[in-house]
Amino acid sequence: MRLYNTATHNTSGFTTVTPGHVGMYVCGATVQSSPHIGHIRAAIAFDVVRRWLLRLGYTVTFVRNVTDIDDKIIKKASENGQTWWQRAYIYEREFTEAYNTLGVMPPTVEPRATGHINDMVELIQRLINRGHAYAITGANGNPTGNVYFSVPSWQDYGALTHQNGNSDGSNSDDKSSKADKYNPVDPADASPDKHDARDFALWKAPCDFDQKDARWNTPFGAGRPGWHIECSAMSHRYLGDAFDIHGGGLDLRFPHHENEMAQTLAAGWKSANVWMHSAWVTS
Repeated sequence: MRLYNTATHNTSGFTTVTPGHVGMYVCGATVQSSPHIGHIRAAIAFDVVRRWLLRLGYTVTFVRNVTDIDDKIIKKASENGQTWWQRAYIYEREFTEAYNTLGVMPPTVEPRATGHINDMVELIQRLINRGHAYAITGANGNPTGNVYFSVPSWQDYGALTHQNGNSDGSNSDDKSSKADKYNPVDPADASPDKHDARDFALWKAPCDFDQKDARWNTPFGAGRPGWHIECSAMSHRYLGDAFDIHGGGLDLRFPHHENEMAQTLAAGWKSANVWMHSAWVTS
């Protein structure tokens, strides 16, 4: 079997970390609203890959996460008179019902982000200790709750999408996609306390629209996880330092998977052997 790898922009023969077994992590839903056809296409695409691997005789550990804490979830919950966890629960059920209706196999493990806060905190501390992340302190010397990954500290940033990690957003070679064009100041991570405009959030301090229970106490201050740290922590929890396939929709290549790859490698772990992305549904 040959697979197309986003990281190399080539197809190659498939070999596994552990003979006869495939570890597979697929980014699941951010449960802010009802599933649409794009979500379902991605689920079916990786269900087909999984079924084919089983057909070939592999055993497969298939991990598909649920992002149940997020800026959009909190904002939409507040707009609709809900708690963030009520909204997350409602739409997680909708996704599950849609998958079941279409016959998508249940994952081996379906971890929620909020169930793995300790894993994320440990990973963030590991990145700080290795010099690849920094926590912000206020004028009083106390932690503010903001922690960022230092992009300049990681020379291989941009490896997944074939871009230079410099501030001009240039391509490192002709394999970079226009859809991945580097935005040196990601609006989702815009903050005046970053050391470098390219740095991205690992842990976020409470903001004006946050609900009071959408925060956890940590050594870095109260707050909640950034988007990218969740998947690095959960894939490591269930698949270990190295695994075979990381999947997701095409929209996740950048910045989500680029940032995820950087922080995983910076932590001293290995990246997935193959990065796969399902295409968009277009008219």
